[in-house]
Amino acid sequence: MAKLRFMLIGCGRISKNHIAAAAANKDTMTLAVVCDVVRARAEEKAAMLKEQAGYEPLIYTDYKKALQEQEIDVCAIATESGFHAQIALECMAHGKHVLTEKPMALSTADAEKMISTAEAKGLTLGVCHQNRFNAPIQQLHAALDAGRFGKLVSGTARILWNRNMSYYQQAPWRGTWAQDGGTLMNQCIHNIDLLQWSLGGEPDTVMAMTGNYLRDIQAEDFGAVLIRFKNGAIGIVEGTACVYPKNLEETLSVFGETGCAVIGGLAVNRIETWNFADPAPQDEVVKTLVGKDPKDVYGSGHNALYANYIHAVNTHTRPLVSGYEGIKALKIILAAYQSQKTGKAVKFDGLSFATTDMCSEDVKVR
Repeated sequence: MAKLRFMLIGCGRISKNHIAAAAANKDTMTLAVVCDVVRARAEEKAAMLKEQAGYEPLIYTDYKKALQEQEIDVCAIATESGFHAQIALECMAHGKHVLTEKPMALSTADAEKMISTAEAKGLTLGVCHQNRFNAPIQQLHAALDAGRFGKLVSGTARILWNRNMSYYQQAPWRGTWAQDGGTLMNQCIHNIDLLQWSLGGEPDTVMAMTGNYLRDIQAEDFGAVLIRFKNGAIGIVEGTACVYPKNLEETLSVFGETGCAVIGGLAVNRIETWNFADPAPQDEVVKTLVGKDPKDVYGSGHNALYANYIHAVNTHTRPLVSGYEGIKALKIILAAYQSQKTGKAVKFDGLSFATTDMCSEDVKVR
């Protein structure tokens, strides 16, 4: 089976994880092109790939030109959030598979168009929710699939981080409604994805209160969200960029009739609580999953996510985080924004909303 030829579009903050994933999967893929409007950033990532994988990619500053000139199978998108949908649709128009960073879009309409376009063209659309591949999360889902929790009652996602104003000033698109959203969309979406995946994957109703307390941005720097799922379970999200003086934790907790699990650490990477009514041999594995935190909050899940995605492309199957999965956390957050704006509970099904819909009053979230 021929190696897939990838192009990485966007060489900013998260792109180092894509470089590492390309190196880890060099037997099944080639990162043929790196592209960024700032050539120096693309050159930096090209050098990083040379060091880690032993070969150099071509460098472009215009992804459209690369699409015309190079043989590319997959486009990996790691640009500003507000450009994900536009670039993905352009790449799919050229017949390319797409793996996009979170969030896949900033509106339900764009996300749905991405999904329908990929389906119509027979292309594989994937979304980078790499924490699904963390070993403790995989153990959690094995327990969920085995029914060890019994009837699910509730779950919590706590993202207690710090993002000071220098973070936002470094990249002025951050915290804007047009290109980003607030802490729920940027920092919390990964754990919101894990929460909804763990509690059944079928949200019903979303309520939220958000606020802008400390950061001089358009969107929220704190958000609290309640999610009722169709199976009756309730999810609770607490997300903030205001913890002093640095990141504190990212924790996922799941509570059921016969089971309780808490996965914490810097990036939902360490099992902290693991209690079940029916002890099982696989619980011994848990003892090995209480190790050190990763180097940063991104973890190393991109390596396994890429492997899963490449397998899906080659076998014409859906990756673990397909467009159909990636849209769920996005819609929960957009529903939370609509709830904040209207002061009402919002139904998940049939939701039509965009981050830019928060701009109508032209004021910061209060």
